[in-house]
Amino acid sequence: MQDWLTDAGLHIVSTSDHQIDVTGDSASIKRAFGTSLNQYQVKGQTLHAPASNVVIPASVAGTVLGVTGLASSAPTVKPTYVPLTAVAKVTAKSGKAGLATTPTCSTYWDQKKATGAPVGYTASTYYDECSFKPSQLRQAYGINQTGLTGKGATIAIVDAYGSSTMLADANRYATSLGDKAFRKGQYTEYVTPAQWNSLSACQGAAGWAPEESLDVEMSHGLAPDANVVYVGANSCNDNDLSAALAKIVDNHLADIVSNSWAGIMYSNQAGDGETATSIDAYEQIFEQGAVEGITFDFSAGDCGNDSPAAAATGANCDPSTTEAQAEYPSSDPLVTDVGGSALEVGDAKGDYKSETDMGTLISNLTANGKGWSPLPGSFYFGGGGGTSNYFPQPYYQKGIVPSKLSHTLMTGATSATAQRVTPDVAMNGDLFTSVLVGFSDGSPYSVGGYGGTSVASPEWTAVQADAIQARGGRAFGFANPEIYDRFGTKDFHDIVNWTAVNGQPPLSAVFDNGLQNGTLNAALVAFGRDYGLVATPASTTPPVSARRTPPTWSPTTASPRAAARQV
Repeated sequence: MQDWLTDAGLHIVSTSDHQIDVTGDSASIKRAFGTSLNQYQVKGQTLHAPASNVVIPASVAGTVLGVTGLASSAPTVKPTYVPLTAVAKVTAKSGKAGLATTPTCSTYWDQKKATGAPVGYTASTYYDECSFKPSQLRQAYGINQTGLTGKGATIAIVDAYGSSTMLADANRYATSLGDKAFRKGQYTEYVTPAQWNSLSACQGAAGWAPEESLDVEMSHGLAPDANVVYVGANSCNDNDLSAALAKIVDNHLADIVSNSWAGIMYSNQAGDGETATSIDAYEQIFEQGAVEGITFDFSAGDCGNDSPAAAATGANCDPSTTEAQAEYPSSDPLVTDVGGSALEVGDAKGDYKSETDMGTLISNLTANGKGWSPLPGSFYFGGGGGTSNYFPQPYYQKGIVPSKLSHTLMTGATSATAQRVTPDVAMNGDLFTSVLVGFSDGSPYSVGGYGGTSVASPEWTAVQADAIQARGGRAFGFANPEIYDRFGTKDFHDIVNWTAVNGQPPLSAVFDNGLQNGTLNAALVAFGRDYGLVATPASTTPPVSARRTPPTWSPTTASPRAAARQV
């Protein structure tokens, strides 16, 4: 196959068992693939695409899954996180509402009453919880009680590019919060800066540095003795991300892979979305990983049902979306789709109280400090997922996901066949139950709150590493059958539904980041208000309008019971 490409004049950049990356001029492309490249004007953009279908020699056709990269492409994936400081400033001046004028938060759910706050959804509200550190998450999710640390397991993390100070930042972060730094050789990374591309289109290496820090620090924080391998893709484009995943399976670098990125499948932007060829390429890797005993976890996304209406006000949405949809690769039946929740701890000790689904509405403090506007608030942030119109229902969801859900597409249309429904599990990820992240990447080291299903994916991956230790070091491999086998057991919490479906007022809190340049940065947050998706208790059949898998589970502990089960 390489002879065919080089004889056409193409230059081979890299090869693996899964793909060959080549570059070349238009003449070489025509000799290799039987088509020229034409330029087109689309919405003011100059784009290129093949003038006709690709043709390849019969001698290699049996080994070619597909050809990608001949058309102009826009990045199809994005990191699924948002910094807490991204909350928009409001216009009320100091003192008008009687709220605190210095950043204020609660150590546990209802610790600090927001005295002087205007009435919102309930007669009184409390300041939102302070950003969690890993030790608090270990306590809330029962990891401390098990004594499990992920010893003997290896976690891989895939993002685009790579922070220049990752290991030093992770060690500083851990030790400053009372945890252990990485041991020598416990953290490994594979990055190739000389091959990085699409930097402008992909938010640049600096734009991905917080994501990498978040993923590494959460994985290490909840499984402090697990080995961590970071594999940085050369861009946020599918070909580079799939190459990073292929490197892991080709070299069996890990037991579990956390991926805090996802993208929409259907877009009005040229080159965006997913093609059948790229999906086939990903699935080849997932299948090989399953055979090798490697688990793949993906973030579900932060834009609710990813509809254009959700994207109109959502903080981490793709505005090019054309319809309500489940993101990819997270919706693939061969991976575990990790959704988000809002975690409530019940006391100063930090024990678990409850979780509701990750979905928040925001109301700003009015200029006179006497009310919130709008009320109800606008959709701001929410966990992704839903019923896929692309993938049929996998066998492990049969008999667990209600028929009304699997047969109702996100557009409201009825499907004749049962379809894949996501997410499969959920962990804390709401922006207003954020986690602390520390990083520098060439700038002064800083620590701040971050939220998103980017938080949930490495959290869940770490819990799986702890469970691998409980299994005597045996990896799960393709984990979804094991997850659904535990339906209805005490291995998982059920998400508490705080939506209007059950007649309860919204679970709410006041976000107060104090004065910024003389302006009081405060907002009323309503939890459990995802856009187009409704978390439903596992013990009841959801209404047709529900779009999220019942149950949207959250783990109780990395239960030693797992040691008795195998894939």
